[in-house]
Amino acid sequence: MKLSSKALLALAISSITATAYAEPVSQDFVPTTLAGTSAQSEAKGFIEDFSLGGTTRNWYSHESKYRGGTFSYEKHGVTRTDRNRTNWVQGTILNASSGFTQGTVGVKTEVAVYNALVLDRSKRDIKGGSNRTLADSDGNAVDQWSKLGLANVQFRVSNTTLTAGRQNFSSGIVDTIGNRALPSSFEGVSFNSEEFSNLSFQGGVFDRVSPRTEQSLSKFRTEYTSNSNVETDKVYTLGANYQPFKSLKTSIFGANVKDFWNQYYFGATHELGDSQTLALTTGLNYYKTVDEGKKLMGDIDNDTYSLSLGLTHQAHSLTFAYQAVNGNEYFDYLHETNGIYLANSLTSDFNGPNEKSFQIAYGINMAEYGVPGLKFNVYSARGWGIDGTHYTGNRGVVGKGYDGIQVQDGEKHQEYGVGSSYAIQSGPLKATTVRATYVEHRGSEFQSDGSIKEFRLVTTIPFNIL
Repeated sequence: MKLSSKALLALAISSITATAYAEPVSQDFVPTTLAGTSAQSEAKGFIEDFSLGGTTRNWYSHESKYRGGTFSYEKHGVTRTDRNRTNWVQGTILNASSGFTQGTVGVKTEVAVYNALVLDRSKRDIKGGSNRTLADSDGNAVDQWSKLGLANVQFRVSNTTLTAGRQNFSSGIVDTIGNRALPSSFEGVSFNSEEFSNLSFQGGVFDRVSPRTEQSLSKFRTEYTSNSNVETDKVYTLGANYQPFKSLKTSIFGANVKDFWNQYYFGATHELGDSQTLALTTGLNYYKTVDEGKKLMGDIDNDTYSLSLGLTHQAHSLTFAYQAVNGNEYFDYLHETNGIYLANSLTSDFNGPNEKSFQIAYGINMAEYGVPGLKFNVYSARGWGIDGTHYTGNRGVVGKGYDGIQVQDGEKHQEYGVGSSYAIQSGPLKATTVRATYVEHRGSEFQSDGSIKEFRLVTTIPFNIL
């Protein structure tokens, strides 16, 4: 990976800043030792540690396309278009989880039922549903539906757990995504091992994904494929999280997506200073993607990274982030996952071929002014230099790989966003969050995200029954 002059400048700034302020965040080296306690030795029992609870989320979104963009829907066999789309869904998760049985090998089960109730059922409003509202083949909303979101058995020895079945999983490549009324989940087998004090290992093999807005399981496909019928049978992933210093956390993962690609991820976050004076957080995320097997996504050779620099002073935070895609195709990731930890992955992922982007963001935490739980943020991001004219990875086959990006020649775009959130601090609704955001994205003629405005209002209420 070759860092640009801007990325090197950001690193230099972080180094200079690091020497200018006090360092209450310890920079001490953390030796790797065996974990001091065994989680399994503290198991309370299958029934004794049983819990029943969940969350309910009211998810509302209104979108408006502009500069000629439209949404479409079918009515009486005729395709109709307009600029607006509205989705309003109440999603509820009821989760039943046992405790681990006692003994050398602990056994636990987890089952979660996901339910969606559609509050705006207008065919004209939902525009086919997309990945927001479940709709039938005629574009009509499925008024109410349910599914098993989670259903797994877990086995634990010491601090190592093996999970089999439908589950959540989190890494820089395969990660559950929860930005709709209901989250996604994965079908397969995984493990998590925390036998050392500052070093943990994760891995898994998955063959199906449970999408956010579908009742059935699906095979994995990619987010930016030009042919949504291209799917893979298996995803293998393995990695580690390591904290060599109290102030530095790192993560490294690899994944084999059968007949698509091999993808490798490295992430690091370093903290320095004191937020009461000035704290500095530096983040690096890097992905390497190369084609594999039958190359169903075409030829791929892609290096993508982001570098962020965050400054915090009491209630205020200011973040700068630079991101670059080095490759003639999109930086791509698995659909229905959050496997993109890049700093400039916003409403747009800023991941076009050869794209460079820069973001500046400001946030304020009102707890410093006597209103704990209330936060505001605003950001602006710009992407430029998008160039797909050199893409030949589809080898001239229409509908393969990223066919169609060849028209992107010097494309650019910009995104602005403002948001506020409030988390209730006490009482029967404690931990309930309300989040309101407004985002405006404007793209040039062939930039893939187009020009769109969106307002979202999301309320999430956790509850405990047992």
